[in-house]
Amino acid sequence: MKLYSGPLSLFARKIEFALHEKGLPFERVMVPFTQERGYTPKHPAVLAANPKGQVPVLEDGELTLFDSTLIFEYLEDAYPRPPLYPGAARDKARCRLLELTADEIFLPPIRSLMYRNAPPDPDPARQDARAAEGRRGEAAIAERYAEIDRQLGDRDYLLGAFSVADIATFMMVLWALRLRGPRLDGHAALAAWYARVGARPAGRRLASEIAAADRALSPLARAAG
Repeated sequence: MKLYSGPLSLFARKIEFALHEKGLPFERVMVPFTQERGYTPKHPAVLAANPKGQVPVLEDGELTLFDSTLIFEYLEDAYPRPPLYPGAARDKARCRLLELTADEIFLPPIRSLMYRNAPPDPDPARQDARAAEGRRGEAAIAERYAEIDRQLGDRDYLLGAFSVADIATFMMVLWALRLRGPRLDGHAALAAWYARVGARPAGRRLASEIAAADRALSPLARAAG
C-alpha cells in the first residue's frame, strides 16, 4: 500500500491517522510543498490519479483512490478490524455526518487563518482584509468548539467508541490551534477529548510530525512560537 501525502496536508494526515489506527503497513510518499508555492511542482503520480492534483492518493495493489472520505470508507470495507465506523446504520450515518461537518462546516473558518503561516501579502490593504476575515473565522471556530463540547457531554469519544468522526474533528481542532486560533479554554469536555485523541499513538505521532513540518516550512509559525 502506498499513500501520497503532504507535510501540511490536513486531509492526507487524516488518512495517515486511520492507517496507523488499523495497523496497516504503508509506504508514504511526501509530495513537494512550500508556504510560498504550495504543492508545486505537482507530483506526477498524484496528477495522474486525481484530476484535482491533490493529496491524499492511496494505491492498494491495482486500486488507486483519492478523496479522504472515499479512502476512509474503502479502508473500513477492505480492512474492517479494528473498526473505525460504528456498526449500526444510524450510528454509521452519524459518523459520516460528523466527518462531513468537519470537512464542510469546520474547515472554512480554519482556512481563513491560513494566512498566518504564509508570507504576508505585499498589499497592506489585502493583508488587512485577510486579518479581518481571520477574526471572523475565529468567531465561527469558537462556535464550533461550543457545539463539539456539547455533543461530547460525558463521552470519551464523539460516538462513544473511537471513530472516523474523532479523526476528522481532531485534525480540524489541531489545525485551528496550529494557526493560532481560539484556545480550548472554557470547553472542558472538548479539551479532555482533544488530549485523549492526541494521546493515542497515531495522534502523538502525527501532531509531532506536523509541528516539525511547521518548524521547517512555516517561518511565521516559528516566529510566533
